[in-house]
Amino acid sequence: MAAASRNASRPPRNRAREWATRAPLMPALIFLIVVTQLPFVATLVISLFDWNSFRPDNREFAGLENYTTVASDPALRESILTTVLLTATVVIISVVLGLALALLLDRKFRGRGLVRTMLIAPFLLVPVASALLWKHALYNPEYGLFNGVLTWLGGPQPEWLSDMPLMAVEASLIWQWTPFMMLILLAGLQSRPLDMIEAARLDGAGNWQIFRFLTLPHLRRYLELGTLLGSIYIVQNFDAVFTLTRGGLDTANLPYTIYETFYNAHEYGLASAAGVLVVIGTIIIATFALRVVSSLFREEASRA
Repeated sequence: MAAASRNASRPPRNRAREWATRAPLMPALIFLIVVTQLPFVATLVISLFDWNSFRPDNREFAGLENYTTVASDPALRESILTTVLLTATVVIISVVLGLALALLLDRKFRGRGLVRTMLIAPFLLVPVASALLWKHALYNPEYGLFNGVLTWLGGPQPEWLSDMPLMAVEASLIWQWTPFMMLILLAGLQSRPLDMIEAARLDGAGNWQIFRFLTLPHLRRYLELGTLLGSIYIVQNFDAVFTLTRGGLDTANLPYTIYETFYNAHEYGLASAAGVLVVIGTIIIATFALRVVSSLFREEASRA
């Protein structure tokens, strides 16, 4: 009631000015709805049907049966475990390595700008190109860099993608996502209150004490943000699994399983139901990420 009365009491000129300010955003909003929301609604509708492209005439309404099948499918449960393991491993190691690199780049040394640019480069690569680079230039048992170095050292010649497939996928994703974590944590390091650090040094605090009691608490929000944003991407990652292993040898995650269900089994209803569940899970993670971002902005505004 109070909000309605405030809107009613506003002069027509102010309301016209507000709509004039919002009007340039309307085409972008309409485009966003058409590109993102309408396909999701179509996917939601398809998930309610028993629809196989090999039997187009037998399409019929199935209700929530597809969701029940998806939840009880052993292959899907295995892909969920693979997705959780892949996401947790990549995110944790990327955050730790990103923190170490951020602490290094926070120091002044000659060539720091060049080193920073080189460290950011992996994140700028197209994901498929990055996976192809690892598959052929590094993992190939005949001419790959890893086996070339091992030959020079007189070591074994492993089949990287056959002997350790999930670890191979994780390594390529860690290489690509460590720079992202580094950038977020480096921004956090450069926003530290330097006066508190100088006061701690004057009180006799060492580097480890400053890191533990000042730097790490300050980076908590940035660590949460990097973890959540990285989790959102890795949960949906398809390129690395498809390019490196084709989902074989227990490396099929949720997106690849949905791809197999849709394009190989041609079960459109089941694939759509699995996709809807993945979207819901991603939205839950994104909600936490947005809350972290909002709290970061509030902290920065209050500090300013």
